[in-house]
Amino acid sequence: MSSVKKAYETQINNIQKKSGRSLAELETMIRNSGLVKHSELREMLMRELGLGYGDANSLVHFVLKSDGERAAKVQGLSSDEVLQEIYQGPKTSLLPIHQRIMEVLGEFGDFDIAPKKGYVSLRRKKQFAMIGPATNTRVEVGINSKSLLANPRLIAQPAGSMCNFVVKLTHPEEVDEELIAWIRRAFEEAG
Repeated sequence: MSSVKKAYETQINNIQKKSGRSLAELETMIRNSGLVKHSELREMLMRELGLGYGDANSLVHFVLKSDGERAAKVQGLSSDEVLQEIYQGPKTSLLPIHQRIMEVLGEFGDFDIAPKKGYVSLRRKKQFAMIGPATNTRVEVGINSKSLLANPRLIAQPAGSMCNFVVKLTHPEEVDEELIAWIRRAFEEAG
């Protein structure tokens, strides 16, 4: 079992412990809620079970089988094809930013790349970063590090968010030494 799959399985097990409900009970709760949108289901789980954003988000994806990696398998798409799906249409011009980040990160060492529906999660023992288009003109890099300090470029996120910080990029040239150092620190902490 890959480290990503093991981490995902551990997260689902921990959600059951935190909520005091079995996976079957959680699935029934989601399916009987009458809600359809992913965001509505996630908010309901956060509100009613006290789950954090990441746990609620993962649980909805798990039950609906809607995360990018599993959706890609159902559709018969490769990871590269999923990336093309993420950066299609008006977001096509943002793909060079993503490619530049991945080119530099390839020098860090081993890590798992888990494509999701609208972004790519980068993981070691835990997620250290995520990359994806936030709008048609901007890519956001989420960074998970407890040792970084926020600044105007490294924007702190609310507690319970999927990442501690976000950096907004509009050009490949913004993939600079400062950004890479932040991601490297998160990579090392996730090790």
